[in-house]
Amino acid sequence: MPPPRSSAWSFGKNAGRRTLCSLLVALMITGLVVASYALSGGRSDLIQVLSASFSRDFTLPSNQSGTERPKEASQSIKGCAINLTYTTPNLETSYLDKGEIHLTPRRIPSIAELEQYEPHLFSVIPHQFLHLCRSPCWYQKYDGNKNSDPYGINAYSLYAKRLHNIFEKMRRGFWSRLTLREGRYYRLRCLPHFYIIGQPKCGTTDLYDRLRLHPNVQFSVIKEPHWWTRKRFGIVRLKEPFLKPFPLEDYLDLFDVAAQKIQDFHNEDALLDSGRMNQILTGEASASTMWDNSPWSYFYDNVTNTEPPVLIQDFIHAFQPRAKFIVMLRDPVERLYSDYLYFAISNKSAEDFNDKVNESLQMFESCLQASSLRSCAYNTTFSNTLPVRLQVGLYVVYLWDWLSVFDLDQFLILRLEDHAANITQSMRLVYRFLNLGPLSVTQEASVTQKQASNSRRPEDCSLGPMLPHTRQVLIDFYQPYNQKLAQMLADRAFLWET
Repeated sequence: MPPPRSSAWSFGKNAGRRTLCSLLVALMITGLVVASYALSGGRSDLIQVLSASFSRDFTLPSNQSGTERPKEASQSIKGCAINLTYTTPNLETSYLDKGEIHLTPRRIPSIAELEQYEPHLFSVIPHQFLHLCRSPCWYQKYDGNKNSDPYGINAYSLYAKRLHNIFEKMRRGFWSRLTLREGRYYRLRCLPHFYIIGQPKCGTTDLYDRLRLHPNVQFSVIKEPHWWTRKRFGIVRLKEPFLKPFPLEDYLDLFDVAAQKIQDFHNEDALLDSGRMNQILTGEASASTMWDNSPWSYFYDNVTNTEPPVLIQDFIHAFQPRAKFIVMLRDPVERLYSDYLYFAISNKSAEDFNDKVNESLQMFESCLQASSLRSCAYNTTFSNTLPVRLQVGLYVVYLWDWLSVFDLDQFLILRLEDHAANITQSMRLVYRFLNLGPLSVTQEASVTQKQASNSRRPEDCSLGPMLPHTRQVLIDFYQPYNQKLAQMLADRAFLWET
């Protein structure tokens, strides 16, 4: 029979337990404080430590071009009519509904400030473009010689092997495209006339694949250059360190095929003689342009509790104040599930999605308690910690900021549900918005009868729909944001009511 334990021994054991419990509680409180401090951005040095723990991998697999990703199977989506009558919002006031969401005005940086951030852009892109060309093009002096490779150090060509053949073809015809004036060579440079700016998993790839069939449309040689949002900072892929930034010239190279088409259609002298406008439109379709301002906290500011001092649209507006933008949106609840199925690597299930959604919602609510809505939507460190990309579905937050510098009539905002239900009507709206000529019956048939692009993969379809509880939680979360969007666009279709 074991000897009886002394009271002193029992007291020591209990004290040890109490000490251990106190230590665990203290560690938990410390963890919560650090987490709260990180979200509120209390100290830049703490944020830098936290950011370093992510190895600067704040880009998602969506950094890749849509053409590099596997495809999904198309879904049957009930369509409804698109209201084309929009009312430009008053950006000096918020759209409040019972006080849940505050869309506050932002400070617009001056041109002088933007030039301080990106002086090279202002030294290359001119203030005016060719008058008789609908696309924003200009002639740039070329200082190379016939022994030099104009694309030899292009970062897109070096990084993407699939582009080697395209660049080789461009290389072979490069010198024949140059214009000789007063003993100097000039090359035609172009920016996009229009941008398909978002959102991911909302049908942008399908729209791009159909629109590129129009004879007067010339896209960049990569569907998603992601230059404005990522590549110009050296952000390329997930789990890779920052690379050398992709120069503006490398981005402009992506439009050399379009520039050649423009030159082939009419040379400048012929246009001046005839007075006719070159009708070819340049475009690009990076689905990150509307919402992704990840680099600002790394390159423009050291703190993350503040709102971004500059946004992508500020720079685009500085050079192209009359640019046009196409936005494809989708029920944000369905968008999030599609995004999860597309980008998750393993262990995908409706149950796992439910767990990640609940965790993300709790984190977002905590962020809103410490920071503004805009800060939480753009906060790089915070968004990288979210298990699912909840913030991408906050369409009204991003559109509000785009409308701080551009007019609403410069946007065509479509819903994937309507696009899938009536391809013909959807594409005609796009043609009308871009002032493109109508297609022949045969050409239009090739556009509308084309198989849907980037559809859901069969293996993802086998996982079935999200759980009913998950769907309801997400409906409740996105509802006030959808209400603001519908009010902003004067179109109840953007409520996504079932």
